Amino acid sequence: MVQAIRMAKTGGPEVLEWLAVEVGKPGPGQVRLKHSAVGLNYIDTYQRSGLYPMPLPSGLGSEAAGIIEEVGPGVSGLKVGDRVAYAGGPLGAYSEGRVMPADRLVPVPDGITDSQAAAMMLKGMTAWYLIRRTHVVKPGETILIHAAAGGVGLIVCQWAKHLGATVIGTVGDAQKAALAKAHGCDHPINYRTEDFVARVNDITGGKKLPVVYDSVGKDTFFKSLDCIAPLGLMALFGQSSGAVPPVDLGILAGKGSLFVTRPTLNTYTATREDLLTASGDLFDVVLKGAVKIEVNQSYALRDAAQAHRDLQDRKTTGSTVFTV
Repeated sequence: MVQAIRMAKTGGPEVLEWLAVEVGKPGPGQVRLKHSAVGLNYIDTYQRSGLYPMPLPSGLGSEAAGIIEEVGPGVSGLKVGDRVAYAGGPLGAYSEGRVMPADRLVPVPDGITDSQAAAMMLKGMTAWYLIRRTHVVKPGETILIHAAAGGVGLIVCQWAKHLGATVIGTVGDAQKAALAKAHGCDHPINYRTEDFVARVNDITGGKKLPVVYDSVGKDTFFKSLDCIAPLGLMALFGQSSGAVPPVDLGILAGKGSLFVTRPTLNTYTATREDLLTASGDLFDVVLKGAVKIEVNQSYALRDAAQAHRDLQDRKTTGSTVFTV
């Protein structure tokens, strides 16, 4: 038996329960892991609240790092004692240990700690698909990333800057503006005191942007469209302020034949080849020092409810992990 966070119903953070659960032995193509660190992500709150429906009762969490304790039949390339990490796959990372499909695990290289690995996989590979696949950021481009001081935002700022882009980022206060700026954001904009559309026009001389990366949703979507140059792209990859209401697609024509996409990490890493490319590129920029993964908050796993409250109240910056 191991201890794990489980939920029997959807709702606020109080629905999260600390329970003893059975792990079992790994079957064909599976391994059993002992977790050392577990990542916290905004999507966890969507699933807990019922915004993203899932069968109940359920575990929670989709990102962690740990050690392989047992290997099931038919598994190759992994062995007992290997340090591995993952993002995606079956829910249930909020646990001291679990069984996982071997093909969703990636080896963690020397030079990267378990806490860093647990903090970087989902957010870092999200940053990867946004700036290396959804819209390939090029030297000399100017881009906008909302929630620039968040987990994905800080990675996008650093990685895009490394690629030679000028980075504009929205934040909620002066402290977060300073944090984003220290991580490669050239133009942090406090959305509480400044009109980010007007600032984007000033910064670009009215030319606007080839892409906006938006994880905020309802509060920023329509204003974000006003920041995009003709034939540009809106990449809506989250909705921390709520779902975007129904959109008359005709407005995309009037604003310059714009494109809109709603990408997910699961799609971009669906094959093992893509998963290894994503994680390999991410580990590479981290080991080079181009992207620093800073774990700014740490909670005991049993305190998951408080971590959810702090995340939703915008009290966190960068990455957060649970210790196991």
